[in-house]
Amino acid sequence: MIKAEHLVKNFDAFCALNDISCTINDGCIYGMVGSNGAGKSTFLRVITGIYKADEGEVTIDGVSMWENPAVKKRIGYVPDELYFLPGASMERMAVMYNSIYPNFDKSRFSSLAKQFGLNTKQQISTFSKGMKRQAATILALSARPDYIFFDETFDGLDPVMRNYVKSIICEDVIDRGATAVITSHSLRELEDTCDQLALLHKGGLVFESDIQNLKTAQFKVQIALRGDYNRDFFKNIDILHFVKHGSVSNMIVRGDRDEVYAKLKTMDPAVLDILPLTLEEVFTYEMEALGYTFTLD
Repeated sequence: MIKAEHLVKNFDAFCALNDISCTINDGCIYGMVGSNGAGKSTFLRVITGIYKADEGEVTIDGVSMWENPAVKKRIGYVPDELYFLPGASMERMAVMYNSIYPNFDKSRFSSLAKQFGLNTKQQISTFSKGMKRQAATILALSARPDYIFFDETFDGLDPVMRNYVKSIICEDVIDRGATAVITSHSLRELEDTCDQLALLHKGGLVFESDIQNLKTAQFKVQIALRGDYNRDFFKNIDILHFVKHGSVSNMIVRGDRDEVYAKLKTMDPAVLDILPLTLEEVFTYEMEALGYTFTLD
């Protein structure tokens, strides 16, 4: 289990992380979403022990991450800005990974490289952007780490390759009980992959929830009542967003769907429909309720 407690990280006058706390349970895929500059990459660099937090602490299974080689052997990290040894091929990088990671699986490395169609003898510097990210992903997964961190995992990958990378990450989590932490600026990339999602904004953790709860606890209501009415008429309903056009209102509501429907039905509405929200809509309206103005790509 990864536990981050009150993390603060400053770069001169810029606050990259502002009192972030979260718990990432074993065997899950944990997604972090936010715009550029939200703090996602800095958060990953702190919890992987690349940066030292100015305040707070990160522990994995109760052990501090900072300057702890034994713990770092259990983690894999694919950064946003990839790095390979100058002039190295994937085979040369695999030799280096094998010297660092005790569980490095050479057969898995060869199998994944073949599935991705990559030449392991070719210099990585000649690869395209997407191929380089595939190479980094293959090396990280072949290390068989207990915890694996992906920063902007799908950047530079075509739609087919994105789905394939998602599938092998899920396979690793399911088959080995590994834990994956994935950052992205796009909710659409994470919606069908993650068990939990967190939203970062200006260095702060604004929102965190189980993805299934997110999809079921908020929904859209379209209602028309006879006679004049306004938002105040629905005082016993937890409304996140309300818009009225003529006699028809559209509301974003939080709560138990059946209970809300029963309450609204007692008002004898002329029209009453309850519709699901996309995950992007859920985050947008939750942030509106918190007083944030934020747009996701």
